[in-house]
Amino acid sequence: MKRSPIQSVKGTRDFYPEVMAQRTWLYERIRAVAQRFGYQEYEGPILEPIALYAAKSSDELVKEQAFILTDRGGDELALRPELTPTLARMIAARAAQLPRPMRWWSFGPFWRYERPQKGRTREFFQWNIDMLGFDDPRADAELIAIIAAFLRDVGLGAGEVIVHVNNRRLMDSSLARIGIEGEAKKTAFHMIDKLDKMPPVEWDAYADSLGFGGEKLSALKGILANGELWRESDELVRLFEILEAYGARALVTFDPAIIRGLDYYTGTIFEAHERDGEFRAILGGGRYDNLVGDVGGDPLPGVGFAMGDVVFGLVLQKYGRTPALKPAPAGVLVTTFSAELAIASARIATELRGAGLNVELYPEPVKMAKQLRYADALGIGWVVIVGPDEARDGKVALKDLASGEQIVLSVAEAAAQLRQP
Repeated sequence: MKRSPIQSVKGTRDFYPEVMAQRTWLYERIRAVAQRFGYQEYEGPILEPIALYAAKSSDELVKEQAFILTDRGGDELALRPELTPTLARMIAARAAQLPRPMRWWSFGPFWRYERPQKGRTREFFQWNIDMLGFDDPRADAELIAIIAAFLRDVGLGAGEVIVHVNNRRLMDSSLARIGIEGEAKKTAFHMIDKLDKMPPVEWDAYADSLGFGGEKLSALKGILANGELWRESDELVRLFEILEAYGARALVTFDPAIIRGLDYYTGTIFEAHERDGEFRAILGGGRYDNLVGDVGGDPLPGVGFAMGDVVFGLVLQKYGRTPALKPAPAGVLVTTFSAELAIASARIATELRGAGLNVELYPEPVKMAKQLRYADALGIGWVVIVGPDEARDGKVALKDLASGEQIVLSVAEAAAQLRQP
């Protein structure tokens, strides 16, 4: 009896070579812009104690979204749903030895137990980038400038994407003026964070159920509609001045409705959104000055953001910015003309690799048409043929699949030809 094929785990993805090529391209773009600004790459463990996230992350993240495992000793562990707590733990462990500011970045897998849907999976890859040890709007501006540089690098501009900026301290004082403080302020923040996720009537009813009805709700809506509120924040005024100097101001707008759901943010916060609002936030982050202290280290100022690959990939597709990539790393296929010439083909493939070329060797002497179709299917542009005449004369036939032209050269001459841009 034929067995049913085993399916992948719900909410995960299979990265076939053509999909993996896209992920590698994204990683390389991220790496390039991070290094341009002087950030160092790091990585943390996939598993962390659940207590690390409970120390500061939202209850929703810990209780509802984390994949929780129990090891044989009874300890509760989580497949990491985010990286900032891990970063804080790592910094706390070696804070005295690390030069400041610390500029670090990472790109790796994360897990959240969510309902899979368009733009949302349970396993995803995420870019995390942070600066720690520098308490100034210049640090916040640098992270937003990195976003702007990255978006430009992948071909997205102000017509497609916009970065929404707010400030938690500004919102603290604004809410206090209308009598929302203490635990009520925390509730209001979580309520505001749901504003773009619910229809207006439903959100009003939700606010009323939390005790924010009547005049208080009207006053709160007035704050959320005030596009000039940022002028009351010295931090934001300075931030926008610096962004002008970075040439990034056109990509940034003030938005008092941007709160960020995680509890550890303390100052400037920001999210990038696609202009049409078709998808969830592309990325988000902000200042988290107390986080390192919350995991056992000395208090240390920090600012950073995270960007998942799923929504970002959808935005690239929408605007036609997904690059055309070939999954095959080799640009040359050395064919196998016959069993008798298989060793000669292997030697030539080795010689071409020694000349710095990526070369694939066809493993068996099937019909030449089949070998050429194979090269074409993988996007390999050049084919090297070693037939009896070429082997006798110490030559190879170099065929350009795009033009169909074929010339006979020495191996050294072929290598020089193939190295040309």
